Amino acid sequence: MAGFDENLVREYFELNGFLVCQLRKFQKQPRKKGAQGEAELLVFNPNARADGGLAGFQLFSADMARIHHAIVVVKAWHNSRFTPAMLKSSSRAFDFLKKDVLGQMEAFFPKEGESFERVVPKDEAITRILVLPGLPTSNPQRSESIELLKESGVDGIITFSTILENLFRNVEVNHSYQKSDLLQLMRILKIYDMVREPQMSLFN
Repeated sequence: MAGFDENLVREYFELNGFLVCQLRKFQKQPRKKGAQGEAELLVFNPNARADGGLAGFQLFSADMARIHHAIVVVKAWHNSRFTPAMLKSSSRAFDFLKKDVLGQMEAFFPKEGESFERVVPKDEAITRILVLPGLPTSNPQRSESIELLKESGVDGIITFSTILENLFRNVEVNHSYQKSDLLQLMRILKIYDMVREPQMSLFN
């Protein structure tokens, strides 16, 4: 289980009106020695817009209303060699995607006929979303990364920065989030002005 990263993604989708369930109740055995399984969530938005269709490959919170059913795979920080320095280097981020993400795509998403088909209508399109630390910021690495991910069956990606920004924007200091340690922590950070809008700068 991805632990903190999975909880972060779960809170994000729930805050955006989705029903969320863990796709598997067991840990898949990694194919490679030293590899770890990724979190897989099945999300359902009962209020999704009828016109549907994703506006772009990199998804933002405004796109959530377009998604009805989706399988979300979380490429967790602690399960990878991704470092903060990679966010500033398109070439290093691209290398991470090729080795740590694209090389494992076959194992990430469930195959046809697996358990999710029991809870999703057969004629319902299922969006495949990958949550990543980030994408390369400049071309040609960025466009090549997107094409490779699309070819691997990914319909869209969400970055952790999008998730964190949306959570901070929606957490209210007047509300008590006793049922969520994560949201309660975010609320406390906002109360003590450690997170400031609109840039959401930490510890300025």
